[in-house]
Amino acid sequence: MCTFDKDKGPRRLMKKGLTLILVGHINFILGAIVHGNVLRHISKPSQHITTEYTVANIISVTSGLLSIAAGIIAIVVSRNLHVLKLQIGLLIASFLNALLSAACCTGLLLAISVTVAHNGEGLMLGCNDTMVPTNARSPVSARCPFDTTRIYDTTLALWVTCALLAAVEVGLSVWCFIVGLALRGLAPCGNSYIKEQLEEEAECSPRSRRLIGQRLNPDA
Repeated sequence: MCTFDKDKGPRRLMKKGLTLILVGHINFILGAIVHGNVLRHISKPSQHITTEYTVANIISVTSGLLSIAAGIIAIVVSRNLHVLKLQIGLLIASFLNALLSAACCTGLLLAISVTVAHNGEGLMLGCNDTMVPTNARSPVSARCPFDTTRIYDTTLALWVTCALLAAVEVGLSVWCFIVGLALRGLAPCGNSYIKEQLEEEAECSPRSRRLIGQRLNPDA
């Protein structure tokens, strides 16, 4: 798990970074769609909105943005394995993104569970003038300021997709974090020796340049 090939590893790290960027963009877009089509409407007209929906959606959008940033850092690190600041940036970004994506996945699963358990009553807040709960599976009799057609199925489909993407972000972020540990030679990946190889390569590069310069300019 802690092995990092100096030849093939950078290409794999770049692919993981590109995948993180792609998944982060999709997760961000889906979170924005959920907010625009669902949460924006159920906050009207009396500003009623359930806390779990709001928190889950905010974390989902933030997780998408952080995944994009972590993917960009992973791509930059794959081209500059020797740079210490980039290695530390990869460690911090991937660790924070793994935590936030795990929280996002947990929050979305909680929102899905609450919605299914209460037949989507939270999605229909503000639809009726009485205190009688409205079932999102049969909102025919409800008077809503928005279109209730298939709002239950659409919301659950978007949330399930976002939860799966968040799980993918967790896996990719953990992999990038392990790569960061290997590059820095930190436990439990301190025995990969990739850090020593990179340091030796960095030391040999100036010597090689001087030798080539001396051969090209023997009179110098």
